[in-house]
Amino acid sequence: MKIKAVFKKVLMSFTTVLCAVLLTFFLLRLTPGSAIDGLARQLAQTNGITLEAAYERVAKMVNYDPREPLHKQLIRYVNELLHGNLGTSMIYQTVTVNEIVAKALPWTVFVLSISLLISFLIGIQLGTRMAWKRNSILEPIVSIYATITSAVPGFIIAILLLVIFAYNLNWFPYNGAYDIDVTPGFNLPFLWSVLKHAFLPILTYVITSIGGWALAMKGSAISVLGEDYVNAAYARGLSDRTIMKNYVRRNALLPLITSLAMNFGFMISGSALIENIFSYPGMGYYIAQASSQRDYTLMQGLLLVTATAVIIANLIADLIYSKLDPRVSIEE
Repeated sequence: MKIKAVFKKVLMSFTTVLCAVLLTFFLLRLTPGSAIDGLARQLAQTNGITLEAAYERVAKMVNYDPREPLHKQLIRYVNELLHGNLGTSMIYQTVTVNEIVAKALPWTVFVLSISLLISFLIGIQLGTRMAWKRNSILEPIVSIYATITSAVPGFIIAILLLVIFAYNLNWFPYNGAYDIDVTPGFNLPFLWSVLKHAFLPILTYVITSIGGWALAMKGSAISVLGEDYVNAAYARGLSDRTIMKNYVRRNALLPLITSLAMNFGFMISGSALIENIFSYPGMGYYIAQASSQRDYTLMQGLLLVTATAVIIANLIADLIYSKLDPRVSIEE
């Protein structure tokens, strides 16, 4: 792998992060309303002062004034970013965005990583079987399933699971990341509580993702079945199991490697609704809270961290893919 090519990929990713910084900064400020308006009205009513005085006081308190020229806001924002400071939340006030990210990111990564791994493993197994036995009943069943789950929004499935398993059957908790009566740490009660609270969000992601992985693997495997090395394996008298495992599945997996990072990004983008439904304290939950209350500081911090994570994941996938498949050049 050429150092120049790797540097080019890293530079492109860094440029994309800069674009994400600018987009989140300007787009959020173009949206109408802000948390300051509501806080100012509340402060004016509580303290019996004018709305203008309350507005000035709140602006100083949250260190953000929407009436300040955009270029000055941008300079101040970039300067804070260079010092690793994402700002202070407007709605939580005394809590910094860095603290919220440090609290929420591990829960989101935990749920999405398990969901992605389970759905990917099940999906590639189903896709390989569908490609290998194209006239079996499995193909129409999985195809119909994938069509339905791709057409139905993920939050609808989340609501159904919540109503059935949390409210009606009372098998799983319906909010939080763990029970309040357990002590956080590496102990069995805490770990069991974490798994119970994460089960329904994980199940939602798995249900909505399996069909897509199965169809993608099927298409990739069918293209591999027509390759010369597969025909040569048949001519050598190798068993069907060996050909499917060592020749078809292994090579069909390669194009799906980059899809892993992209799918991770799609899952993060949909986590705002799903985590909010389950009141699961991940990145998506706080993005939904910040959006509903126009907390610009929190929104731009969370969106920037999310975008950066997706960009880094795509960069890693590109570099790994060029290593796994020698036929692909990183410069392409």
